[in-house]
Amino acid sequence: MQCPLLYRFRVIDKLPEKPSEAATRGTLVHAVLERLFDAPAADRTAPRARALIPGQWDRLLESKPELTELFAGDTEGERLSRWLDEAERLVERWFSLEDPTRLEPAERELFVETELESGLRLRGVIDRIDVAPTGDVRIVDYKTGKAPRPEYAEGPLFQMKFYALVIWRLKGIVPRRLQLVYLGSGDVLTYDPVVADLERVERKLLALWEAIALATETGEWRPRPTKLCGWCDHQAVCPEFGGTPPVYPLSVRPAGSGEDDQGTMGPDRAEAGRPVALEGL
Repeated sequence: MQCPLLYRFRVIDKLPEKPSEAATRGTLVHAVLERLFDAPAADRTAPRARALIPGQWDRLLESKPELTELFAGDTEGERLSRWLDEAERLVERWFSLEDPTRLEPAERELFVETELESGLRLRGVIDRIDVAPTGDVRIVDYKTGKAPRPEYAEGPLFQMKFYALVIWRLKGIVPRRLQLVYLGSGDVLTYDPVVADLERVERKLLALWEAIALATETGEWRPRPTKLCGWCDHQAVCPEFGGTPPVYPLSVRPAGSGEDDQGTMGPDRAEAGRPVALEGL
């Protein structure tokens, strides 16, 4: 939805991308907030959360050694120190938005997957699921950036509705509330979905998949220029910046060839090595 050509570079060509300080800090903060709930409720304090940061950073480096590139040349450790300080501030801000001593999550960092009747698989990882004594379900997602302006809020909400759709199809339960916690600005955005919302999301996902399937077959992945292009790692191979994409690695069916397999999501597409799933972020 952001840029078809970027989707191709990431999913089909699998071009490498440099780790970013912002995304890695988000991963670190998520790990700290997840691990904090290992402690008894009374011990879930801001000092304890801050104390978790060095150990979680070490674990992250162990699992992804390439992250050391983020601070290459930082011989005095000043950049790393500022970066860790910012992670601390984000963690501390969370305590002004939620009280972990009063929360007992039913799930944390939960991998979910379901298959629609069409054969399209949906999967993702949900930061936190809370279940009230009444059985009501709340899906919570942490964002380390700032809350978007209202006119741009639909994008993040679409991600949450995606998760709600997966839970509904898996459990037959419509989550009572979707909650986005923006640690960068100290805002909490909530939305209470209904069945009609989730049905619309499902139709949108199927249409999106049909567009992906058609582009996969024809090789037509067009760039969609936005302000985000300045942050893209693939400018050297993007036509918008004078680059040439790598040779398309899949066989191509010319548009208008008469073969109408748009939207097909069965085993034949899987055997051809093409993606048959959409993933939530």
